[in-house]
Amino acid sequence: MQIGEFSELSGVSIKTLRYYEEVGLLPAPNRTKSGYRDYSNQLLGRLQFIKNAKAVGFSLREIREILFYRERGEIPCSHVNSLLQKHFEECQRKIRELEEAKDTILVLITRAKRLKPADCNAESICHLV
Repeated sequence: MQIGEFSELSGVSIKTLRYYEEVGLLPAPNRTKSGYRDYSNQLLGRLQFIKNAKAVGFSLREIREILFYRERGEIPCSHVNSLLQKHFEECQRKIRELEEAKDTILVLITRAKRLKPADCNAESICHLV
């Protein structure tokens, strides 16, 4: 199928499909006699994996690594599990940071209710922060 149909069927833009091909996430498709890309249905599964991996936060580099495992005939599950663990820990770190930011913002909001705008001077820019 041509790139437009493949794009519509997969839910991935034509620009993204070309980019994925350029960076090695998708193999170069066969070409028709007139030079159009001719995608096979088998690439839909690969593209779905890429979309799923991106959805859980994998970088394109990490996705490429996983695909290379499979292309070498290796089962990538152990590698994927370690990446998932790494991403989980990063997610937990971000949640802690956001919780701290939320607490700080609530303190500032409470403080802002007691402060008067007339008390703000040019040197402090804004005495709320």
